[in-house]
Amino acid sequence: MHELIRDITLCILFAWMLGLLAHFSRQPLILAYLIAGFCIGPFGAGWVKSQESIGVISELGLIFMLFMIGLEIDLKKIVRAGKVILFAAGGQLIGGCLLGILFFAGIGLSLGGGHFDALYLCIACALSSTVIIVKVLYEKRELDTLPGRITLGVLVLQDIFAILFLAVQPSLANLQVGVILLSIGRVAVLVAAALLVSRYVLPRLFHQIARRPELILLGALAWCFLVAETAEQLSLSREMGALIAGVSLSTFPYALDVTAKVTTLRDFFITLFFVALGMTIPVPGLSVIGLALMIAAFTVVSRLVTTFTPLYLLKQGLRASLLPAINLAQISEFSLVVIQTGVGDNHIAAETANAASFAFVVLAVLSTFVMTRSDEITRWAIGPLKRIGLRDLDHGNGHAEEAGEGGHGEARRIVILGFFRSASALLAEIERQAPVLLEQITVIDFNPNVYQTLLSRGLHVIYGDISSADTLLHAGIGKSEMIILSVPDALLKGASNEKLVRHVRTLNPKALIVATADLLSDVGELYAAGASYVTVTRLSDAHELFTVIEAAQAGLLADKRAELDARLGERREVLP
Repeated sequence: MHELIRDITLCILFAWMLGLLAHFSRQPLILAYLIAGFCIGPFGAGWVKSQESIGVISELGLIFMLFMIGLEIDLKKIVRAGKVILFAAGGQLIGGCLLGILFFAGIGLSLGGGHFDALYLCIACALSSTVIIVKVLYEKRELDTLPGRITLGVLVLQDIFAILFLAVQPSLANLQVGVILLSIGRVAVLVAAALLVSRYVLPRLFHQIARRPELILLGALAWCFLVAETAEQLSLSREMGALIAGVSLSTFPYALDVTAKVTTLRDFFITLFFVALGMTIPVPGLSVIGLALMIAAFTVVSRLVTTFTPLYLLKQGLRASLLPAINLAQISEFSLVVIQTGVGDNHIAAETANAASFAFVVLAVLSTFVMTRSDEITRWAIGPLKRIGLRDLDHGNGHAEEAGEGGHGEARRIVILGFFRSASALLAEIERQAPVLLEQITVIDFNPNVYQTLLSRGLHVIYGDISSADTLLHAGIGKSEMIILSVPDALLKGASNEKLVRHVRTLNPKALIVATADLLSDVGELYAAGASYVTVTRLSDAHELFTVIEAAQAGLLADKRAELDARLGERREVLP
């Protein structure tokens, strides 16, 4: 017992020290935890040698990780997922697994006789890292963009796929139809029971203890371990039970509260899991390094092929097809969970598992670097893809206007560069107050959904990247009278309002240019760059909030709300 406490102390201490180093060098924290485990483990300094300690630490970390993954799976969002996400995820998972089986079996890895190295690797390579992707997309403010939403949707469906694999994983050595059906039946019974209890029993209990935060936390943990132990008794695994416990809690009213309270505890045990995983990784030989590099290369190539292809076929355009493929090009922390369950059941060789861990580390570093520069990479790749015959949404622009689609040709009198919520609100306001003006407006944007929706409404829209000077030149904005930049700097990719103003002013010295400022200090710089007028959203927001305060003090807030509801009911915005 004292040895376990000492080992946990070493794990946390080294994880923190190397985590600080990773933070300042902008590297993934998971990488720091793995290295910390290697340093103090049996293959490093040897300060933690007890296999029992390593096993306990690892299993606790696994249980908490899967419980939290389950809590973050939104079943309602999966049900509402559009065909683009469903087809993209289906193509990526099915295509990735088929290519994986062919590739890993082709290089000589086992696929039967009690050893399933090729199968485990193909499953592991089909899953992408939620931790890395969400962190980078959040920092880039791309979670709410179309490529970001597609990426997150695919991640959720990957988690569901992993759950299904874990359901049949204990029966891999005896893969008979009856055994598989029995495993799936056990999972179905456990899922149904967990969902029923979380729907009809737990909400009442949690409602009674809503004002006692410590009891909410304790109740969530009790539920996690109860379902985990029940799964163990049903010949499944505690990890599988923890995942089901999390998914069941994600559907009930207190899910957000539970998630907030368990997050700190989750981070603690996830840290322990990755440190414990690092302890099991020996100094790699040439064969392990070679296999790791092959796994990493296959993951990147297969992800680009299997993600880009279905999105491109669904007419999402080159950019919106490439970005999710780049975002997803790494191995998931969930993959390490799958690999470790295989090691525990002697389904996969230790050398193969070590190679998968090294591939995870390599891709964690490289994908973080590549994702931060995904816009430049995409912009660079679109040209060669067009030259080899792939068509973007702007293909055939010269003929669309003649056909009455209003999608192309030179820009009209008023041009809106970039289309996000402010531009959506502006068009709705113009449609309400001066609909004739819509015929004089051109929108330039590279969101395929915006492009198709505006075309269907009869507006003139040009598909293109507004950060590219060539796009602005070929769009013919040099003849426009007013050019509106409504997207704030925080959401622009590869440009800023100041840079765009300078480009536009060079192409059109006489136009009225309306720009948007994020900061008050940006206003003067935008005027110096050539803007005719600068909007500052915070000022209009402040005015609106002040009128709300005035209405509330005069007892007219209900009337003001009714007026706003009436205005909202009249609007027909492109972006909700």
